[in-house]
Amino acid sequence: MSFEKLKQNRDSAISKLVSAADSSSEKKTYGDDRVWKPTVDKAGNGYAVLRFLPAGAGEDLPWVRYWDHGFKGSTGRWYIERSLTSIGQPDPVSELNSQLWNTGRDEDKELARLRKRRLHHVSNVLVVSDSGNPENEGKVFLYEYGKKIMDKIMDVMQPQFQDETPINPFDFWSGANFKLKIRNVEGYRNYDKSEFDSTASLFDGDEAQLEEVYNKLHKLSEFTDPENYKSYSDLKRKLFEVIGEAEVATGLSTEQQVELNTVKEAPVMNTTESEAPVEKSDDATSEGNSDDTLSYFAKLASS
Repeated sequence: MSFEKLKQNRDSAISKLVSAADSSSEKKTYGDDRVWKPTVDKAGNGYAVLRFLPAGAGEDLPWVRYWDHGFKGSTGRWYIERSLTSIGQPDPVSELNSQLWNTGRDEDKELARLRKRRLHHVSNVLVVSDSGNPENEGKVFLYEYGKKIMDKIMDVMQPQFQDETPINPFDFWSGANFKLKIRNVEGYRNYDKSEFDSTASLFDGDEAQLEEVYNKLHKLSEFTDPENYKSYSDLKRKLFEVIGEAEVATGLSTEQQVELNTVKEAPVMNTTESEAPVEKSDDATSEGNSDDTLSYFAKLASS
């Protein structure tokens, strides 16, 4: 999509984005200088102002989503891998979690909760204000966020009250800055206070500056490119190494064990144990609903 076409298609953008959200990586994001991460103080509080940016050329949506798993097994090793369910393929951890849940035992359900998949969204953002790293201001980055912030995006695109006007926060001309407010609540990052500002054109609508930003957008499609995912057999091998094959057999029927051991092929991705961010969730059957940082999880993985 050209810059001029982006401008022409603004009116239909909100309905398209809402529909896409309802119907529902870069290969190495940790340490990637294209990925923006918020800075917090010693108390765990942080503040920044971001502007979510539109979909780039050749991409339909201004966000992409994927799932991953991150947990420590009984062997003391970590399993931190993207889930094949992100690309519509069977994943060994999801299958094992379903089998554990279906045993009916509380201890198996708790294990499934701890190993559940976590939802991530990725968008391009312009950093408007970042007091922790002012050198980031005015630059375009990839930003990875969870369900809490996505819910806030959906709230302004699809408001609940008649006196509220729908806003496309990804729009250059009638979008709004996002005030990211981070608090430390019970040891986890909390984003409840975050909010969108009043609508305003980015750079006062200066099209030369807007087009310059548009041309700097990073590709999102790599986060869901099958070539960037490990095969089912490689993930299953890693899973067994982390939790131990003896644990896999515990409490499962012979039929379930055979099913889990069935090799299913998928394209290969090269990832490391320090690539996945962490999200906290209270429900074993739903996705994660708060964000944390890549560096935090990397620290856990190396311990």
